[in-house]
Amino acid sequence: MPSSPEQQMPAGNGPRAFTQGYKTWNRKLHFYLGLYFLFFIWLFALTGLLLNHSWAFTEFWPNRKVATVERQIKAPADGTALDEARDVMRQLGIAGEIQWLTTQPGDSGRLEFRATKPGLQFDIKADLKLGRATVQRTEVNAWGVMRALHTFTGVRMNDAKNQRDWMLTTIWALSMDAVALGLAVLVISGLIMWWGLAGKRALGLVALGCGILVCGWFVVGLRWIGV
Repeated sequence: MPSSPEQQMPAGNGPRAFTQGYKTWNRKLHFYLGLYFLFFIWLFALTGLLLNHSWAFTEFWPNRKVATVERQIKAPADGTALDEARDVMRQLGIAGEIQWLTTQPGDSGRLEFRATKPGLQFDIKADLKLGRATVQRTEVNAWGVMRALHTFTGVRMNDAKNQRDWMLTTIWALSMDAVALGLAVLVISGLIMWWGLAGKRALGLVALGCGILVCGWFVVGLRWIGV
């Protein structure tokens, strides 16, 4: 006769009960984190392929839509160039991450900058003295949106002047941090489950060793190869 659930579960709070509980929660963590991050991982896998290959059906830049308009604006209140750019964007009804903010040398009445968000790019040239702004709007298709999401961070390592200034950019960057940490947790929980299967350890060690060697080759070894 099959044993009852009470008989199957380890009794008390001893080491066996702790180990069983730990394994159960580790499996649950691996399971639900995998489901939560599933589409994030697929997104980054797909966009990584797009960045690595030039497949004709994923072309987006040649198929972009460009439109240019002129709008009247009010001179923004005195402040930094970033404050003025934000004021101009507010007047134009544009939202996005501000990039490439410049002012013309010797001409404080002109402001040129780019505002971007996945799928849309706005190049704005504002003449603050005349109260006029020229806006070039560039729109790309869904392939362009997905590709942009792969690298959309709002900052550049080689440009300290560019800082995140759009709330959604910060939210997206934090989400990507969560994906990175979640993947690390998934890997650790997977290692724990694998190690618990004594019969699979040898083959798993072979796979793990091969992965370490190949990754180490690309990270460290290629610098020593003069081809």
